[in-house]
Amino acid sequence: MQIAGELYVGLMSGTSLDGIDAVLVELADRPKLIGGQTFPFPDNLRNDLLALCQPGDNEIERMGQADRQLGLACGAAVNALLEQVGVDATTVRAIGSHGQTIRHRPPGSTGGHPFTLQIGDPSSIAQITGITTVADFRRRDIAAGGQGAPLVPAFHRAVFNGSRTRTIVNIGGIANVTQLPTDGSVLGFDTGPGNTLMDGWIERHRGEPYDRDGRWAASGRIQPVLLASLLDDAYFAAPAPKSTGREYFHLAWLERHLADLDAEISPADVQATLAELTARGITDAIATLSPASQEIFVCGGGAYNHHLMARLEALLHPRQLGSTAQIGIAPEWVEAAAFAWLAQQALAGKPGNEPTVTGAHDYCVLGAIYPP
Repeated sequence: MQIAGELYVGLMSGTSLDGIDAVLVELADRPKLIGGQTFPFPDNLRNDLLALCQPGDNEIERMGQADRQLGLACGAAVNALLEQVGVDATTVRAIGSHGQTIRHRPPGSTGGHPFTLQIGDPSSIAQITGITTVADFRRRDIAAGGQGAPLVPAFHRAVFNGSRTRTIVNIGGIANVTQLPTDGSVLGFDTGPGNTLMDGWIERHRGEPYDRDGRWAASGRIQPVLLASLLDDAYFAAPAPKSTGREYFHLAWLERHLADLDAEISPADVQATLAELTARGITDAIATLSPASQEIFVCGGGAYNHHLMARLEALLHPRQLGSTAQIGIAPEWVEAAAFAWLAQQALAGKPGNEPTVTGAHDYCVLGAIYPP
């Protein structure tokens, strides 16, 4: 295999909590994906991580255990990926590990000090793999007065800029949009729920981890009164910069809105309405952020939800909706590749944040470096 640039591994464990996405990328003028694999969480770890997203008893002990277990799982994932693609660890410059966000309290969300917390012990990753590991990317942006999220828009600009104004839509557990004007600037923010509410609702009612192809949502009917109540939440009207997470949008949040309704709604109709909430959150954000955008490309797991994509296409008509696969990276690997790129930025002493997105006062080098 001929290598023109440096090899990096990117690890992403997002708000969907469906596992560890691991990619090996060659970073030169444009990232080249060498290999990618998703490693599902063991059930006990996924449950522990979900529980840590909300306040509870004995949090420090439980966090310490989950931090270590996730770090071990991430290290094992890297080794398995490298074995799969036949690449020796000594040829990999570094690993960029996002970690698992268990609490995100950005500016404006708390009366105390803003903070964000990602776990997934990077010391264990470096020890197991023998590869320099860069982690803890978000806290420096918080320290600089930013939201600490979203961080992927800076990567979007680096790899997806084109000759026409583009919008990149990332649909993970939480959704975010990035505007890429032709002048090289970048804007973006979290739009609200992506998959997280739909995943939680179908898991509760049907025991399935996600709504495959959006079939269950497609079987239901959108409930306008419920949708209006959900969209009336203050987050959607709040100005950017803004970011959010499971701490804010969770099933208890949904249940409060359901409790205010006069009539009971079938679970399938709730699912249809949640899909529409995600679609409306995204399209309303695009209307505000980039109404003149000529090209819209989707990444993240939501790109494979056929019902959700159909709703986005209908709401965005006549603009064309596509996948980031059309411009270089398959939707499921974009975020992991972003953290490989952020690791490269850190080792080069270059900024990884984008103040126009996060609201930080300064450009900052993001991430702490853990030598092998």
